[in-house]
Amino acid sequence: MTAEVTWHETKVTKAARQALKGHAGLCIWFTGLSGAGKSTLANKVEEELYQRGIHTYLLDGDNVRHGLSADLGFSERDRKEHIRRVAHVASLFVDAGTVVLTALISPFESDREQARSQFAEGEFLEVFVDCPVEVCASRDPKGLYDKAQRGLIQNFTGISAPYEAPRQADVTVNTAQNSIDECVGTVLSAVLDTLQLNVIGGKIQA
Repeated sequence: MTAEVTWHETKVTKAARQALKGHAGLCIWFTGLSGAGKSTLANKVEEELYQRGIHTYLLDGDNVRHGLSADLGFSERDRKEHIRRVAHVASLFVDAGTVVLTALISPFESDREQARSQFAEGEFLEVFVDCPVEVCASRDPKGLYDKAQRGLIQNFTGISAPYEAPRQADVTVNTAQNSIDECVGTVLSAVLDTLQLNVIGGKIQA
């Protein structure tokens, strides 16, 4: 960034946007191996929040690669840039008073911490979707593990590239040991506790 690029303050503040929506903004960051259930969980949690009158948006890592990150591959450098972009967009949603859910493998602890740093205290909830790689590979909904094991996909997390599990995730769910509905309940409870604000017309429904 050059010195000629300046920050322009807006008349409408974050607090005003949140007041209009009736709740605070929040980023729910789902991380885990491919096939662990991140997208499934994020979709179901978003649906539950939507039904409670909470303004939401879901940024799925694969979907973002169709547009904003269409120029990126899966090298460590490109993965870092992909996460940086998603985190920045997510921070804009939070600034607008929206609860944004992100579903990305985001394999490196440093990248997830960098993402967290884009948000104020209480605006970022890291959800570790824990599942053994053997179980993820047995699910293999996209056939990616099979291709990676045959050497057809390089830098595949869990096979030919590492995944650094969160050391202190805000929420941890295990989709190999618990049902999706149980995992959704765990995440939803943490989200509602974090929001701690009323919606227009009454309390956020538990």
